[in-house]
Amino acid sequence: MVSVLKYSGKYKATWDAFVAGSRNGTFLLLRDYMDYHAHRFTDHSLLFYHKEKLVALLPANEAGNEIHSHGGLSYGGLITDKRMKAALMLEVVQALKSYFGEQGFSSLKYKAIPHIYHRQPAEEDLYALFRHGATLYRRDVNAVIAAADTLGYSKTRRWEVKKAKSGEVQVRQSTAYAAFMQLEQQVLQEKHNTTPVHTAEEIELLASRFPGNIRLYTATRGNELVAGALVYETATVAHCQYMAASADGRDAGAMDVLVDWLLTEVYAHKPYFSFGISTDQQGAYLNEGLARNKESYGARTVVHDFYELKLV
Repeated sequence: MVSVLKYSGKYKATWDAFVAGSRNGTFLLLRDYMDYHAHRFTDHSLLFYHKEKLVALLPANEAGNEIHSHGGLSYGGLITDKRMKAALMLEVVQALKSYFGEQGFSSLKYKAIPHIYHRQPAEEDLYALFRHGATLYRRDVNAVIAAADTLGYSKTRRWEVKKAKSGEVQVRQSTAYAAFMQLEQQVLQEKHNTTPVHTAEEIELLASRFPGNIRLYTATRGNELVAGALVYETATVAHCQYMAASADGRDAGAMDVLVDWLLTEVYAHKPYFSFGISTDQQGAYLNEGLARNKESYGARTVVHDFYELKLV
C-alpha cells in the first residue's frame, strides 16, 4: 500500500533531499524556488510512502476544484528516485486519485517533466496516467539542440552569425537583471502585448538563491545593453527562460553573436540546449516564424505534454 502525506514546511529538508537525489527533479522543484511565489498559490503538494520509505513527490496547488502540478512552474509532475518502477507507479497514481478525490477535487491538471531533464529514464508516470484514464489536453513545441548530434546552423544563419561577429558586439555573463528584465518587458509588450511572468525583483531573488543554476548573459555595444538571455541550467539542460534584443540589437545581429557564444563555448558541454516553446493557446497555435528562427540554429522539437486526470 502507498500512503500519502500533505506537504508542510516541517518537511522541507526531506523534500529537498529527495529532489536532489531523484532521477528527474531539478532546482525548480526545490522548495526555495517553489515557495518564492507561495502567496500566489494554495500549495497542496504531496509526499508518497511505500513500506515507510519516501518514493515520490508531487508539487501541486489548488485551483478551485482542480489540482495543478504546479501552476507556478514550467513543469511539475511526479518526482521519483531509482526505486520507482512501473508497477509501483500505478499504485502511487491510484493513491493520488483516492486522496484528492476524498478531498473533494474533481481533476488533476498534470504537467509532465520533459524527458530531457531526466538524469535517468523516468516515464513511469506517463504509463500510469494512461492506465488511469488521463487525457492529453495540451502539447507544447519546445525547440531543443542535442549536443551529441547537433544539426548545425542553416546556411542563412551561418552567414548572419559570421556577419554579426564582425561587428562591435561584446558578450559576457552579467548581473544586470533589472536592465535586462526591462528590455524583456519592452519586447514582450511591443511584440505580443504581454509581460514577463517574473518581475526583476523576483529574478534577482531567485538568482541569489540559485547562483549555480540561474545566469544572465548579455550582449552590449559600447555601454548599451542590446540583447540578453536568462538561462536556467540543470544537470542536463541549459534552458533560455527569457531572451530579448532591442531594435539596435536586432540591427547589429546581437542575438546571433550571443547565442553562438552560448552554444559553442558556454554550454558546449551540456547535453541539451533549449530555446523554449513556440506555441500558444494551449498548444493549438504554432508561431511558425518563431519556430523557424530557433530551428535555424539546429534545434528540433521536444514536446511538453499536459494531461488531465479525472478524480471522481
